[in-house]
Amino acid sequence: MVAGVVALALTALVPGASAKTSANACPAAWKTGWQHLANTVKAPVYCPAWMPNPLDALIRGDWQDIYSIDKDRSYLVSFLYHGEGGSGDVHVNFRGYPGRTAIPRCRTILPSGKRTLHGTTPCFSNPAGVYRVKGIAATLYLVNQDADQWHYLLAWRHAGSLYAVSEHVIKPYSGVQIRKNLDRLLTSLVLVQPRG
Repeated sequence: MVAGVVALALTALVPGASAKTSANACPAAWKTGWQHLANTVKAPVYCPAWMPNPLDALIRGDWQDIYSIDKDRSYLVSFLYHGEGGSGDVHVNFRGYPGRTAIPRCRTILPSGKRTLHGTTPCFSNPAGVYRVKGIAATLYLVNQDADQWHYLLAWRHAGSLYAVSEHVIKPYSGVQIRKNLDRLLTSLVLVQPRG
């Protein structure tokens, strides 16, 4: 019952934030930011036509958390809502690795007795199935690193590049609901080609 009340409260926060939209086009209000990202990294990017409540995917909007482009053109675009009064968070990350298809490696700290050793590990691990939608075959990873820690993550390859979308597994959404959200996000993705 409490989960139902929280879900209703989240739905009321941003009417239409996750409203059903055409998956054939990036929503007009969001397209400028995603087009700018594609132009900047000189590679296609995926714009979502749907986001879990209360988020939208407006780059430079109220919910944007991280907008980072590295020298190698890899990017992280993150959207975050912090719930009030312990109601939970909604956090979604989009990643792209233009020109690379290998899963990146993340730095780790490995405790070993009296000293700490630094090492690396795959940033995405513990595969748990494949989601097939609109020509995309995305692998679900349950153990992830860096900004995707504590997230479920879908990763796939397109035209010589690796892409990923992840969502934090935290209330108000259960792990089962996060999987449904990721499936719906994947279904809603629209490829935005770079211009110029």
